[in-house]
Amino acid sequence: MTLLGVAVRNIKRSKLRTSLTLAVVAIATLFFILLRTVVWSWTSASEFSAKDRIATRHKVSFVMMLPKRYAQEIAQIPGVKAVAYANWFGAKNPKDESDFFATIATDPRALLEVYHEIQTTPEQKQAWFENRRGALVGDALAKKEGWKVGDKITLTGSIYPGDWEFFISGIYTTTTTNVDRSTLYFNWDYMNESLSARQKDQVGWILANISDAGASGRISKEIDAKFGERDLQTVTMSEAALNQSFLGMFSAILKAVDLVSIVMILIMGLIVGNTIAMGVRERTNEYGVLRAIGFLPKHIAQFVLGEAAAIGLFGGLIGVVLGYPFVNALVGRALEENMGNMFPQFRVQPGIAVLGLGLAVVLAVFSAVLPARQAASLKVVDALRRVG
Repeated sequence: MTLLGVAVRNIKRSKLRTSLTLAVVAIATLFFILLRTVVWSWTSASEFSAKDRIATRHKVSFVMMLPKRYAQEIAQIPGVKAVAYANWFGAKNPKDESDFFATIATDPRALLEVYHEIQTTPEQKQAWFENRRGALVGDALAKKEGWKVGDKITLTGSIYPGDWEFFISGIYTTTTTNVDRSTLYFNWDYMNESLSARQKDQVGWILANISDAGASGRISKEIDAKFGERDLQTVTMSEAALNQSFLGMFSAILKAVDLVSIVMILIMGLIVGNTIAMGVRERTNEYGVLRAIGFLPKHIAQFVLGEAAAIGLFGGLIGVVLGYPFVNALVGRALEENMGNMFPQFRVQPGIAVLGLGLAVVLAVFSAVLPARQAASLKVVDALRRVG
């Protein structure tokens, strides 16, 4: 029996305390993996964005509008194949105002030219083109809301107040992960015709397909230069950059998530350290006996550190094993279906799992350094006199 083997066997001596500590380590590791996957999925979204698609918005802010005619002018620039424009509508289901999903006003024909990933049947596509109040909804959204083709729905506008009536003309699927499957698209003309003269004929952003992805930088500069002397200037960027710009309000939340993941794993270390310290106090007399029969201080320290490493390793492994189904099958599936543009691929990465397991072990050992040092420095006589 090696010293490490004895240390591992020691964790069985207080089954309840060890079980609770292992549960803490497992839960901390699981949520560390979850939170780090959130950050990874967000920051890696650019990898899944279309490389041949660029977007143009107001130079100052995403919330400021551009004239609709800018889309027609962009379409004339060499290298641009198709152009679509859109407005964030911000409507909600009056039956459940906490139920969030994207609602976007756009030109139906142009949208499907630019977003070739969006797939629907020819019949549903034509029905959407012909019905000004028609809506095309993602399959994930339709499933969540219980909508089907032909349904009449009413949404309450927030940016554009009032009750808005739509007919579900079609349900779309996507061929890639970079397009959200929980968006409701409807005809921009339906929104525009109800606005005041001051608000009419304005769009939030303009999307363009280009013939050569390698020329995106040149075409973007040419677009911005075209409007550089206008009162309303533009900034053109890749699709990935647009998504980051559009959802930039969440960046502070992601930083907080990053910080919380670190704090959580540190708290786990403190709990493991407390457990090890309690075990050292209870076994002080035993350590005195071991010293008396010839064990060195370093051997006592190895007992303590080995026990901490075992707790960190077993607890971390449990967290990793539970993390894969929890993150991939439960949380990941929900986020990919409902927030696909933000989290196009939400899966545990091997590097994150290894990092979580490694931190569980390292922090468990580090938290046991002080108890190990105290145990190793005990005088034999004092240790033999002490009882628990």
